[in-house]
Amino acid sequence: MKIVVVGGTGLIGSRLVNQLRERGHEAVPASPSKGVDIITGQGLAAALAGASIMVDVTNAPAWEDAAVMNFFTTSTRNLLEYGSAAGVKHFVALSVVGTERMLASGYFRAKLAQEDLIKAGPIPYTIVRATQFFEFVKSIGDFSTRDGKVRLPAAPFQPMAAEDVASQLADIALEPPWKSTIDIAGPEKVGLDELIRRDLAARQDPREVVTDPAAGYFGVPVDDKSLVPLGAARLGSTTFKDWLKYV
Repeated sequence: MKIVVVGGTGLIGSRLVNQLRERGHEAVPASPSKGVDIITGQGLAAALAGASIMVDVTNAPAWEDAAVMNFFTTSTRNLLEYGSAAGVKHFVALSVVGTERMLASGYFRAKLAQEDLIKAGPIPYTIVRATQFFEFVKSIGDFSTRDGKVRLPAAPFQPMAAEDVASQLADIALEPPWKSTIDIAGPEKVGLDELIRRDLAARQDPREVVTDPAAGYFGVPVDDKSLVPLGAARLGSTTFKDWLKYV
């Protein structure tokens, strides 16, 4: 079966392509380096020709409010148009757990707009909302550092390994379209502040983590419900402790 992975050369996409190929499918990465531009549509028709499934794991190159909104809405409209013309039967899109609970951020407003376009579009779909990836945990600490101290809330956090994200996406892509949203997350729930403490300790980083209820998540206010699934979720198997062994 031909499966096009849009953003197939990135962190999640490259892993997804490999996993789908290991399962015997024709997984085709579509990205600018492969001659596919989802903003202009260049190369998209050729990439999607004969595809049964399309998986979008792209991320915006710029996060300024207008830029990120333009990226997700323009690219999604193009994927729906070209995918429908190609006869794609299942459109899987990677989104973020808690999107509708963090709309103070232009990024999450853009992700919600992307989801709404897919839901209203002509292709049967499954939206997969994932928690943050272990691979970006370090950047949370770096972003939240002021005067040598890391300030973060104790909000529950449930990140997962990129390899587990790809595995869940592969499973879901090969299932019939859910025509709804599925949450995926890591196997453990821990306070955001505590997780960063563990990360810094593993890296022998001396920065102190200060628990600050007023501190946000990449500048976005969060509470106990913001960053974790609120209902049923498919869980990855890799713990943060095990993942750290390979960093």
